[in-house]
This record gives sequence, C-alpha cells and structure tokens, in this order.
Amino acid sequence: MFKDLFQKKRKYATIPSERVGQGRSDEAGERPKREIPEGLMNKCPKCGSIQYSKELEKNFKVCSNCGYHMRLNAMERIRYTVDEDSFTEFDENLESLDPLEFPGYASKLDQQKLKSGLKEAVVTGQGLIGGFPAVLAVMSFDFFTGSMGSVVGEKITRAIEVATEKDLPLIIFSTSGGARMQESILSLMQMAKTSAALARFHERGGLYISVITDPTTGGVSASFAMLGDIIIAEPGAIFGFAGRIVIEQTIRQKLPDDFQTAEFNLQHGQLDLVSHRKDLKATLSKLLDLHGVKGGTAIGG
Repeated sequence: MFKDLFQKKRKYATIPSERVGQGRSDEAGERPKREIPEGLMNKCPKCGSIQYSKELEKNFKVCSNCGYHMRLNAMERIRYTVDEDSFTEFDENLESLDPLEFPGYASKLDQQKLKSGLKEAVVTGQGLIGGFPAVLAVMSFDFFTGSMGSVVGEKITRAIEVATEKDLPLIIFSTSGGARMQESILSLMQMAKTSAALARFHERGGLYISVITDPTTGGVSASFAMLGDIIIAEPGAIFGFAGRIVIEQTIRQKLPDDFQTAEFNLQHGQLDLVSHRKDLKATLSKLLDLHGVKGGTAIGG
C-alpha cells in the first residue's frame, strides 16, 4: 500500500507546437516556442489579470475582473462617445512651437507626435451623441501627459467660442498632468483664457458638461475642468490640484486611501455623478435631451 503511495509520477508526453524534423533538427530537445503577436493580450495595471485585447475593446477598455477603467487616447474616446461618422474636427493642423526656446522642447514635441499619433494633447470638434449635436474637446494623456500648453488652451477656447456662436452644448473630457512647464507663463495664462471663454458661454445660457477622466490635475483641474454646469467622472478617476505627496507633506497628515478618487470627490460634493464608461454615452445623450437640445433620440430610453 505504502509502495503505491510513493510510486514515481507518471511521465506525460508533450505535444510540440510545431513538428520537429522535416528538414531541421531540434538539437536542444526543447519544445519550439510560439510567437505571440504583439498587442494580442493586455495586462490590467490594477489587478494584473491578462485579457484579450479584442475582448477589452468590446468592454470599452474596462477590466472585466476588477472594473478598472484604463486610459483612453483622444481618438478612442471619440469613437466610444460620438455617433459613427458624425465627428468633424476643428483646428486639426494647429501645433505647438517652441516660443521660449526651452532646451530640448522641440525634439520632445516631435517624439510625442510620433508616439501618440496626435499633433497636440487635445482634439476638438463637433459631432452627434445619440443624435444630439454638441461641441467636444477631448484631451489625451498620451501626448505630453495631457499637459496644457498655449495650443491646448487655444484649441479649447476656440471650441468654446464655436459652441457659443452656434448655441450648441459643450462637452470637455479632461485628463492632464497640469500646465506645460516648457511654456512657463504662456501655459499658465491658458487657465484664465479658457475660464473667460466659459464665462461668456455661460452668459449666453450655454450648457457645459465637464467629464473628468483619470488623471486630471494641476492647472486643468483648477480651470475649465471644474467649471461645468454638470460635472461627471469615470469610476476611480483621480483628480485634484496638487498631488497626494505634496499635500501630505504640507499638512503633515496621512490622507485617506481613496483621497482624490471620483468616489471620494462625489461624497464631498465636488461631483454630480460618477458614470461607468459603458453608460457614459447614454448618460450624456439623456442630459442633452433633458436640457432641450434639438436633435435625435436619447440612447437607452
């Protein structure tokens, strides 16, 4: 009986992924390795689960295991939000220069364009959401961490002015690491510039919906991101002015673990709503419908 318990484990045959032989030999006796195409799988930054990229796309780039909302670039955001073939881009050829001749800035701009496929950290335009027309400004964190330079401020200001002239609702999707240091005071001036444009828009009775995505900090959070008539955020999105470490060092206190998350800000009155990404288009469509925007039918009834 004891002999049976401690008997050697059976050996099982391994089926190679490719046939060995047929004109070549496997000298090392190792199983040939399969090449996994780049981009086939994605790893969740929060829980570490591995998921097929196609399935992740179908789920709006939200982890099916933990619900983590992965970052989207501007074009992905537009694709998930705007009705198909309805988006017309504004100022697509407007690009940043190097007004202060900051060392290395010009080459970094070129690198960011190649990496992101964008010309700046924001894409603006007009489109339909559930059939309702709106002017949109969509920031992209993958271009210079969504930092706000003079061109970002100019494009957003122009989009606000178009919404004012056409009497259309305005929706801005924010994500940013703050003002772009390579442009110094020119970058900081965009806070006042965009805020002044929004004040004129508000005086005309325009509807402005601000959508906070992860992360939204610095000058963007201190200006147009928090000036919406309705402020929405995606689950888990971090937003605030200063970073957690800076605040803790300043006040010499430990902050709550969920500090600056969308849920924390909702609880403390900084938000009107936290909306899951899959519901966001329907939510925006219903809000446009409720505020009397002329157009199509609200999504999701």
